[in-house]
Amino acid sequence: MIDGKVAVAIVGCGGMGGGHAVAIATGSGQALWMTDGSKGRELLPGDTDLKTKMVLAGTYDIKEERQEWARKLGFHTYNSFEEILADDKVDVVLVATPNDDHKDLSIRAMRAGKHVLCEKPVMMCSQDLVDVMEVAKETGKIFYPRQNRRWDKDYLTMKKLYDEKTLGDVFHIESRYHGSRGIPGDWRGIKEKGGGMMFDWGVHLLDRMVLMVPEKIKKVYAKMTHVTNDEVDDGFIMNMEFESGITATVEVGTCNFITLPLWYLCGDQGTAEIKDFQDPGHMVILRSWEDKDATPILMGEGLSKTMAPRNADSVDDLPLPDIQYDRNELYSNLCDCVLGKAEQIVKPEEALRVLKLMEAALESDEKGVAVDFE
Repeated sequence: MIDGKVAVAIVGCGGMGGGHAVAIATGSGQALWMTDGSKGRELLPGDTDLKTKMVLAGTYDIKEERQEWARKLGFHTYNSFEEILADDKVDVVLVATPNDDHKDLSIRAMRAGKHVLCEKPVMMCSQDLVDVMEVAKETGKIFYPRQNRRWDKDYLTMKKLYDEKTLGDVFHIESRYHGSRGIPGDWRGIKEKGGGMMFDWGVHLLDRMVLMVPEKIKKVYAKMTHVTNDEVDDGFIMNMEFESGITATVEVGTCNFITLPLWYLCGDQGTAEIKDFQDPGHMVILRSWEDKDATPILMGEGLSKTMAPRNADSVDDLPLPDIQYDRNELYSNLCDCVLGKAEQIVKPEEALRVLKLMEAALESDEKGVAVDFE
């Protein structure tokens, strides 16, 4: 503890770790990315000011240029990971290294008496996480997966529609991220480092999907793409069937110059869409199945009444609800867990299920068939 606050030390101060350092030091929860990384984002009503709960003890990176970056911002830098473990003031080690180092660093930190906040995906495989969870149980320390995309406004908005049955009974969900710059040129393109878009972005989309639909998953079918990278996937399309019959498509693409909607939620009484992160979204709600003025429309060289657009007297086109939430709740909850005041919001068991789901997707791609999951 430092001044009565939970002290966090970061191992791995690259793009993600550096962002975490700024986020904690400023109390803003997430860095507003700038060339010098010196400014956190603005706190909004409902956000926890993390300066009241936690403090940055320091950072460590194997690259001297990242050490120098941290020193220029006034952060304390450790000379080694061992020096972090030996610092009695450090309560939590935030692991923000490439994925293949997560297991070793997390186990060493917990056995040294530290709690762990680990970047996603927390491990390279589900068995690694089982091993880490055993060490957490053995040491009595917290292992906290950093699945921060549960607090994206687009997801929380769609989850609200799903939970409140605003669209009636939902029968199909689509969630995706599309870009057009290919896979990153760093370690994310290296298989032995845990690279690939399934591990990079798929973990977020799947974590959110299985939280939205709290059911068993019957079938998984996935196809990985290798447009810009032969070693790891640079995208994928994954289809799931839940126990109730709800279907979901989760997709990541890095060679998409025209993007598909970020969210597409279909219910028997309406449809909702969010095009991208800047789009507030909208929903079309059914008033009545009766549409007396429906007339056939010309489609190509033929007519169709089935596909004729609805008239305004049978549907309403409405904005999506504006929701309030604490964008810094993950960090805040971690502090409360360390102090024994709360239970974890993001649980290792949830991360384990997502890892197993990603493994099922990779198996489906390799075999070219749908696979049973639960």
